[in-house]
Amino acid sequence: MPKGYWVAHVTVDDPSAYDAYRAANAVAFAKFGARFLVRGAPQEVREGTLRPRTVVIEFPTIEAAQACYDSPEYQAAKALRDPVSSGDLCIVAGWEG
Repeated sequence: MPKGYWVAHVTVDDPSAYDAYRAANAVAFAKFGARFLVRGAPQEVREGTLRPRTVVIEFPTIEAAQACYDSPEYQAAKALRDPVSSGDLCIVAGWEG
């Protein structure tokens, strides 16, 4: 069964308010076995355009990644994020090759 990943590109408009989201999302991420692989480190865009912040989160399975996003715990955290940032997020299955 492949691992699941969230890949997000985010623009944070209010960093101090965004901290509340980061604290709140820890509950859902712990519940679903999430592990940060990339968390807003400096990036060098080589092609196209991206938002200033990139996040990659690994989950034990694609189902766990989907369930985490849909969970009440994450949706409560997301409600804190939405007014203070904009972004693009996809959930993708890992390659088992």
